[in-house]
Amino acid sequence: MQIIMNPIGVIHSPYKKAKEMPIQGIFKPDVRAWIELHEQYSDGLKDLEGFSHAILLYYFHKTNKEQIQGSPFLENNRHGIFAIRSPHRPNHIGLSVVKICEIEGNKLHFKEVDVLDGTPVLDIKPYIKYFDVRENVVSGWLEKHFEDGGVPDKTILK
Repeated sequence: MQIIMNPIGVIHSPYKKAKEMPIQGIFKPDVRAWIELHEQYSDGLKDLEGFSHAILLYYFHKTNKEQIQGSPFLENNRHGIFAIRSPHRPNHIGLSVVKICEIEGNKLHFKEVDVLDGTPVLDIKPYIKYFDVRENVVSGWLEKHFEDGGVPDKTILK
């Protein structure tokens, strides 16, 4: 089966190169960006302003490399692609949770960005605490990087 998707818009971000970007937007919480939706989708933003956060699904457009294992930014050990958030994955789909700042027309302004400028957006979903927050979460190999309760040293891509 073949699946064909078309972008619904594009992300405008201050990050032009991956090495400028944090590994997750939460590590640079005040950096702002915006999504410019194609006009035919702008009515889909109705009522999203009532949510504090959104989940963005997008296409990693700067890579055509595919790996089944890779080394994440926090360490040199190799892990399976489904245990890391590398862009070099089958289908090149990315996911970010962002903080909504405002919506004007076909533009969704947000903070906590970890996406390159020009990234095609595939979908936007509201982050819903009643559905999306889980208790007793274990984060696998990442646990050791957060043991002391602090922020890991490598929070910017290298």
